[in-house]
Amino acid sequence: MVLRLNLLIFLTTLFLYPLPAQLVSKDKISELSKSALNTSLHRFKYFLGLPNDAHFPDDLEENISWLEGQFSTLGFSVERLPTAGLDLLLASQNYPGTEKTLLIYLQVDGQPVDPTKWDQDHPFEPVLKKKNGNDQWEIISWNEIDNNVDPEWRIFARSTADSKGPICAFLSALEIMQENGWQSNYNIKIIMDSEEELGSPNLPDAVRTHRDKLAADMLIIFDGPRHISNLPTLTFGARGITTMRITTYGPQFPQHSGHYGNYAPNPALRLSQLLASMKDEDGRVVIPGFYDGITIDDETRAILREVPDDEADIQRKIGIAAPDRVADNYQEALQFPSLNIQGLSSAWVGSKVRTIIPNAAVANLDIRTVKESDPERLVRLVRQHIANQGYHFCEGEPTDEERQKHPRLVSMSYRVAYQAFRTDFNTEVGSWLTSALQRTFRQTPIRIRTSGGSIPIAPFVQTLGIPAVTVPVVNRDNNQHSPNENVRVGNYLEGIQTYLGILTEPL
Repeated sequence: MVLRLNLLIFLTTLFLYPLPAQLVSKDKISELSKSALNTSLHRFKYFLGLPNDAHFPDDLEENISWLEGQFSTLGFSVERLPTAGLDLLLASQNYPGTEKTLLIYLQVDGQPVDPTKWDQDHPFEPVLKKKNGNDQWEIISWNEIDNNVDPEWRIFARSTADSKGPICAFLSALEIMQENGWQSNYNIKIIMDSEEELGSPNLPDAVRTHRDKLAADMLIIFDGPRHISNLPTLTFGARGITTMRITTYGPQFPQHSGHYGNYAPNPALRLSQLLASMKDEDGRVVIPGFYDGITIDDETRAILREVPDDEADIQRKIGIAAPDRVADNYQEALQFPSLNIQGLSSAWVGSKVRTIIPNAAVANLDIRTVKESDPERLVRLVRQHIANQGYHFCEGEPTDEERQKHPRLVSMSYRVAYQAFRTDFNTEVGSWLTSALQRTFRQTPIRIRTSGGSIPIAPFVQTLGIPAVTVPVVNRDNNQHSPNENVRVGNYLEGIQTYLGILTEPL
């Protein structure tokens, strides 16, 4: 009788709850991912057709609603977390008998588009392409994916790589789990951000407000490109970003360059001189104290050397003869804060050029910070450097009094967008993800100490007190943020495999 009762309890539990998916083999993961690819690509095509520029909230609403339906169908509890801007979307799944919770970050929005710069009808009308005999991309029918899919084909549309590709690949991995009656041995929370390309201005406050709902033991981020070799990759940190706007002023109105040349100071020239004074010929920032606190010891150098960079190949692919000499190599360079000119503007150029002395010149800069650097301190250093060059700071447009009193006038504004973060390789989340990718691809993933780009993860790390690691899957040559953004079909497939490997790795 007792035996029958125990058997009944076991069968009831088996019927009610999915089976734990423990160490599914690489071959099984590969087989299931390939079987799901066709359906997944059709879903991906539909999702790419939804415009997602966060400057247009109504467009993002359609994306958020679609994701609500997708995660609800997969059995997740879905709710919106209000912010001062667009809502965050939280999808949660609790499994019986689990002790730990994994938080996953996904990005929903994409960069703005200029349709005239794309080699297709519209950036939100995805196309499938393959290389022709002249090594040029040509459009092929979407019906081709119903046959034998070539991993070298690419899908072109805004947000293919950044980051609707990872979202749809992850949805397919979850679908495979559901179809096979598997469950992870940890609870899952998925937070979806609709303002990442705007700098996630409302995310820090939202994380503080909703910290109880977001509570987890670790965070992984499905974003960014793999190492340039396109091998499985884990990234354990990201630089922060602070943006600055510097404006120098000349005459109150643009002046004729014949009448006032050699007499009225040119603000474009002065801005050029000011910016040039911030770096030496090797690209190193010469502002005193800019690199203070950053050291690379032997242990760190050993970690950085494990990344299989081919410096000559990197330089060839990005089209430069030699790099800046901030550090000895590419990986070391990413360990230091950077000072970059994003863009310059003054007067007119091209067919609209005019023989004038402009009234103002503007430079937009960004500072990529590392974990050891305080962005507010670096901004103060830049400001002090400008003051040391003899400039008077104005609050916006200079007054008549300032124009008469000070020969060098400048205004400056800035915004700390993201803080940097970095997680040690040997933390639980690092070891767990390394094991998952080793099993899935039968090779140790490339482990990168920190990426050069920035993502809005510091609020989670700081407020929730959890470690974070990025799991990139897309091809690096994806034209991210640019016209003709794309994702390689082979990378999309390996994205499904990567996420399935993680979901089936015991924690």
